[in-house]
Amino acid sequence: MKKLKGFTLVELLVVISLIGVLATLIFANLNAARERARDAVRKSDLRNIQTALRLYYNDNAGYPSNSGYNIVGCGSGASPISCVYGEAWTRDVTYMNILPDDPLSSQGYSYLGVAGNESYTLSACLENKSDEKGESTTNLTWCPSGWKYVVKP
Repeated sequence: MKKLKGFTLVELLVVISLIGVLATLIFANLNAARERARDAVRKSDLRNIQTALRLYYNDNAGYPSNSGYNIVGCGSGASPISCVYGEAWTRDVTYMNILPDDPLSSQGYSYLGVAGNESYTLSACLENKSDEKGESTTNLTWCPSGWKYVVKP
């Protein structure tokens, strides 16, 4: 009787199972890396907006007010209008060619001017809850993860 060379069914199932487990682990790590990358973009966007807010403050002797969670400091004329994330921030002067929008665009950034236009709070919802620079938020409608990054002047 001639002996056939090859793998048994059990050996094939073990190898396929191992490949499946490894693929699952790699996929989970890739998702976490994507979340961290989007969070890094959010932090960079807030720092860029913060720089533009300083320029606005220097030109107008105060920070812009807010409408909802948007910056009111766009348009021309006596009455500024609400700026739109993802579009230019211009008011007689261009403060940003594009006012950055959240990478996922579903939650956006949150701007709250403080009374007297002497301060503000600018926030972004983070996906990675283990980010040491984040802080908790109770506004789960805006930030489903419950973890945000905040910048102030």
